[in-house]
Amino acid sequence: MSDNGAMFPICEILILLVPMAAVGMALINTGFGRARGAAFAIFSSLSAMALAAIVYSLVGCSFGGSKGGPAYSFFLAGTTWNWLGNDPFALRGLPFNNSPAMLARVLQVFSVGIAALIPISTGADRWKMRSIFVSTVILAGWSYPLFAHWVWGGGWLAQLGSNFHLGHGFLDAGGAGTIQVMGGLSALAIAWILGPRRGKYPAEVGTAAIPGHNMVYVLIGCAILMPGWIALNSAGAMLFIGTPASLIPLIAVNTVLSASVSCGVAVAVTRIRFGKPDPSICANGWLGGLVASSAVSCFVTPTVAILIGGVAGILVTASVEVLEVHLAIDDPGGAISVHAVAGIWGLFAVGIFPHVADSFGILQAGAAGNSGQSLAQVVGIATLIGLMLPMVYGFSWLLHRIDRQRVDDRGERQGMDLHELGGGAYPEFVIRGEE
Repeated sequence: MSDNGAMFPICEILILLVPMAAVGMALINTGFGRARGAAFAIFSSLSAMALAAIVYSLVGCSFGGSKGGPAYSFFLAGTTWNWLGNDPFALRGLPFNNSPAMLARVLQVFSVGIAALIPISTGADRWKMRSIFVSTVILAGWSYPLFAHWVWGGGWLAQLGSNFHLGHGFLDAGGAGTIQVMGGLSALAIAWILGPRRGKYPAEVGTAAIPGHNMVYVLIGCAILMPGWIALNSAGAMLFIGTPASLIPLIAVNTVLSASVSCGVAVAVTRIRFGKPDPSICANGWLGGLVASSAVSCFVTPTVAILIGGVAGILVTASVEVLEVHLAIDDPGGAISVHAVAGIWGLFAVGIFPHVADSFGILQAGAAGNSGQSLAQVVGIATLIGLMLPMVYGFSWLLHRIDRQRVDDRGERQGMDLHELGGGAYPEFVIRGEE
């Protein structure tokens, strides 16, 4: 069977494996929180995934659009700027077939759920359920589709190559920016809005450690999400970059190597710093390597993937400490460091390392070369930080003004399980209150 003939059955199988990444992340969200909020964490994760799929299918998919599909554009300074998709709402009239455009939509039904899971980790033990739901609706219905269109739907970031000769335009094969950084920046906005957990920064101590209640969940979640992450990177590369199915082994190897080296670096750094390895930071290193791989796995050699993973491990380990200790940003699961910081590094790495994909003719010729690609990646990163972050924060701030997103002190002391669900995850065990 030819490579093109094999592409779509393989791509369909890969897309069906992507929810494993969401399952792993839900377990990680649960393990990093307190025992008295475990049921709430897993329930809110599942609910956010379901709500994101519904909202994206009804509304967000229209704004996200598809490459070459109908879109809103405007003409400025001699250039056409494609800024928003214009597909039918609720997937009306779209052919449900094996076309790349339809498979890309199906993939994003799952990937938008992954993006919605990321802030839940940051808001652990204090974020109201209804606020999670409203935030998910905004993310799936507007923020995620908007940036996804700019990158994957033929929008202006993708046009940087053709309009301004900046490499091949902004590249994000596996969603390091569209999924991971967008989710990480949403997590940062939530951390700012909610503030730290009770007892996190007592005046007499400075910073108090509040360890996750079940590191077994976290580490099992890291293992479960690996196949889903490989599938996400592979399906994204095939649908958004045009990578042939024959490169799936390279993508899988690069994904595993990046995560493994990043985890190993975190083990070494924490062993040197604290005398013993820290499982939570090592898990974050593993995840950071996966996030960075989403940007580069179809573009680089395994040797380069090892280097990228090593840098991701250093960045994530340092970022966790800087955010928690020096900036007083309480992020129980390290989601900001894992998804925003490592994702930005992966996106930047696309522009500074040679592309394996060039030798296969995947990326169109006529671009400005590697230096132009670097600038295109910087423009995309600047857009995420300078435009998407203020927009996401603005939505969160407005929601907080309308309806306070954080539970009251009594609810936080009682625990999210009892306060939000009326029952705990471990009814046969005595769960300690804050007192």
